[in-house]
Amino acid sequence: MLRSPFFCAFIFLLFFSCQEKKPLSPKDDSSYKEARLLQQNAVNHFQKNNYNTAFYQFNKSKILFEKIKDSIDIVFNCIQMANIQQINGDYYGSKETLIEALPYSKNDKNYAVAINNFFGIAYKELSLYNDAVFYYNQAIKTSKDSVSIQSPLNNIAVVYIKQKKYDKAIQLLESILSKNVFDDKISSLKSKSRVIDNLGFAYFKKGMKEKSLQFLNEGLKLRIQIDDDYGTIGSYLHLAEFYSQTDISKSNNYAQKAYETATQFNSVDERLKALSFLISNGSGTKYAQKYISISDSIISIRNNYKNKFAKIKYDSKKEKDENQKLRLEKAENLLALQEVKYQRIFFIIGIVSLFCLLAYLRKRYENRNRVEKIKAAYDTETRIAKDIHDELANDVFHTITFTQTQSLNAESNKDTLLQQLDDIYVRVRGISRENNDIDTGINYAANLKEMLSTYNNNTTNVIINGIEKVNWDLIEDLKKITIQRVLQELMVNMKKHSQASVVVLKFESYANKIFINYTDNGKGCEKSKIIKNGLQNMENRILSIKGTITFDTEPNKGFKVKISMPK
Repeated sequence: MLRSPFFCAFIFLLFFSCQEKKPLSPKDDSSYKEARLLQQNAVNHFQKNNYNTAFYQFNKSKILFEKIKDSIDIVFNCIQMANIQQINGDYYGSKETLIEALPYSKNDKNYAVAINNFFGIAYKELSLYNDAVFYYNQAIKTSKDSVSIQSPLNNIAVVYIKQKKYDKAIQLLESILSKNVFDDKISSLKSKSRVIDNLGFAYFKKGMKEKSLQFLNEGLKLRIQIDDDYGTIGSYLHLAEFYSQTDISKSNNYAQKAYETATQFNSVDERLKALSFLISNGSGTKYAQKYISISDSIISIRNNYKNKFAKIKYDSKKEKDENQKLRLEKAENLLALQEVKYQRIFFIIGIVSLFCLLAYLRKRYENRNRVEKIKAAYDTETRIAKDIHDELANDVFHTITFTQTQSLNAESNKDTLLQQLDDIYVRVRGISRENNDIDTGINYAANLKEMLSTYNNNTTNVIINGIEKVNWDLIEDLKKITIQRVLQELMVNMKKHSQASVVVLKFESYANKIFINYTDNGKGCEKSKIIKNGLQNMENRILSIKGTITFDTEPNKGFKVKISMPK
């Protein structure tokens, strides 16, 4: 069953017991009275099963209560709207409505119990059983008394049965009965009969048929004694399933009783369940035809209700937004009239301030560019000198020493000398290319690939993927220059520090962005030290063109760099 009549009654009693007589201003009094009248009419329609009208009036009343910030009434209306949605199979919609109630329920634990319990029902009916148990437990945690705790406890046991965790269900239901929290009130006896019936059904699922039948009959007997006609539907259905494998006649008898009672209460789900037993017991095609007719009808009706509920909320929100928009427009018009008085003064002050600011910024920009050019020239000269000293001077010295100490008549020595001279040539060409002007024209991709390939040698394998897939003609020259300079610094850093045997550069282009991924299998370094070795300069270059660069490295785990920038 979708809901407990006891629990719904508890919500109504809770609402009326929680009402506070708040002092209202004359301005608020009319809105409050209108909202309360709509709410009472909605309750009356709800009790008469006029769900469409009840939902509309609960929602309209809620909007008025929001206007006067009456949190108790807002929560009550949301819970009733969610209840109506669940009765009509709109479980996703009910969750959205319950979420609306959450901010207003923080100061009232009883309403928190109700909200969590209805969340649990929604998730149970959507077969999300773990989520259902979570919310039922939340309802238990926020409960203040032994009465409100019974419904979520029983519902957890029902979920355990659906999950085939029969031992846990039996343990929980036996615990409820052993505490003897039920009194002689009709509402309490209804709750007790549910627990007894569910315990009998859990025993049946566990295979304890003799004990099961005892509790199933006891639950049915108690429901009949207290005239809980709606509750007897569940007992009849459980007994129909109990006898379905052993006594078809009795199974059909109970299924027929469940169908007749469910028809009396217009409880469609229970009617379909009863018909399914009659059909599976081989009772003829007339039940199958009824089943198909009712099933098709309820799907259409519930879809219609879902659309109506969604439209009611949408129209109300639209009306609320339009009213708010009108209020904002009026406020803006008043502000605009006041601002006109000061516009001329502010305009003159703004123009003067703008000219002063532009003059200051221009002067500062010129000074900064001059300093940056001087610094860039100095850095370039320093780098060239260091590269020549570190890389070329030693190689030239070793080559000279080789010619002085080895006989050049030997063919192997000649080859070695030629190889050393070729290495020196390649390094000189690399240093020259690093500091030459960059061609940003049609040969840019080829030159960039050639520059990167110069770092490919006997000890390091440089793999370049996707450079031709990027449409470089769409990229600004400044960004091309930045890319090449950054990649040069990255490769130099790799050569000096990483001791990598494999380097992979991957270029990708999506929509309006370029992505460059660099990976090597070198020795890496501590993340706290990545600002050294020229990496800070790379970051500054990328940030200057509104790009991003991230470094990922650990000792002995290689070095990774991800670069992205707009085209």
